[in-house]
Amino acid sequence: MSDLTLILLAAGRSSRFEHPVKKQWLRVGHDPLWYFVAKNLEATGLFAHIIITAHPDEVTFMDTYGEYSVVSGGESRQDSLSNALSCVNTTHVMVSDIARACIDVPFLQRLVAAKAEADCIVPYLRVSDTVVYGDATIDRDGVKRIQTPQLSRTEVLRRALSGAKAAGVEYTDESSAIAATGGTRHFIEGEEAAHKLTFLSDLRKIPCLTPPAAATLTGNGFDVHAFEEGGEMFLGGVKIDVPFSFKAHSDGDVAIHALIDALLGAAGLGDIGMLFPDSDAAYAGIDSKLLLERTVKRLHQFGYVIVNADLTIAAQTPRLSAYKLEMRKVLAGLLHIPASRMNVKATTTEGLGFVGRKEGVAVLASASLTYFDWMHV
Repeated sequence: MSDLTLILLAAGRSSRFEHPVKKQWLRVGHDPLWYFVAKNLEATGLFAHIIITAHPDEVTFMDTYGEYSVVSGGESRQDSLSNALSCVNTTHVMVSDIARACIDVPFLQRLVAAKAEADCIVPYLRVSDTVVYGDATIDRDGVKRIQTPQLSRTEVLRRALSGAKAAGVEYTDESSAIAATGGTRHFIEGEEAAHKLTFLSDLRKIPCLTPPAAATLTGNGFDVHAFEEGGEMFLGGVKIDVPFSFKAHSDGDVAIHALIDALLGAAGLGDIGMLFPDSDAAYAGIDSKLLLERTVKRLHQFGYVIVNADLTIAAQTPRLSAYKLEMRKVLAGLLHIPASRMNVKATTTEGLGFVGRKEGVAVLASASLTYFDWMHV
């Protein structure tokens, strides 16, 4: 049985990637990058346990993918690693960034084979170009480009990170923290193919990645709201000129609520109640257009592109024919799609049911998504 745990760091904000899609959610086939990397490393059979750090907002969704232990990350790489280390019970731990997607088995085996050599085993690349630091040209043979994964003695790494936190120091890799607290490190030759995805242009340097699946993902949503006297009615993002409104925790825009559920359904991201619970006072009376904006931003971060959406609004009252075109334009703008791909239909229920009795409105929504095609950026 292996006495080695793998920690994959995937909690970053991807700020240097400079794209709405977070790099850990780029798709390789149907798999997000973090899952693609985790599956490949799991298949090596080298690890007793795999722990993945995630942004707190992404833990629930990551949990739907597999049997890995997903833990909330912190404000920094170092904080995230400390959170993950609290779940490690093996003598050694290997830490890698999820952005280092192409790690082959011989590379990992060389790391494991050297684990008795020091407190931390560190892969590095040589520097072939002239190196200038400030105004001084320095000996390039003394310069190492440090890579991950790195393999460490678990307790030594825990002590090093604890010491760094107490001193208020942030380290960008495990070996630096260990060396700063008196630990030892042993260097082995790294791999050029294990290039780290930091910037959008780095995608061209990572040969093991294949394109996202050419799939269309569909979802539907349904919502109802009853009327109440007074207030203002908003439907499909448009103010409706009537003397009554919707009874709801937010502004009650039942069309947008159904649309949000359709979008979340297509992405497998749960439902509107999970994202914006009506038990949260922060959403009391909130403009539903803001909720839709946040949903769309989340979809983009998770690597989805909205293709089209369709609404069927069942209302005996109010009459909506004069508002449908404006709804299409408003909603299309919020979805970042042309109005021609945002359809709005209105119907009655021929006097049947609560809609027919003019007690409220029901809306059925559908939406289609595809994966962001990073191969053509």
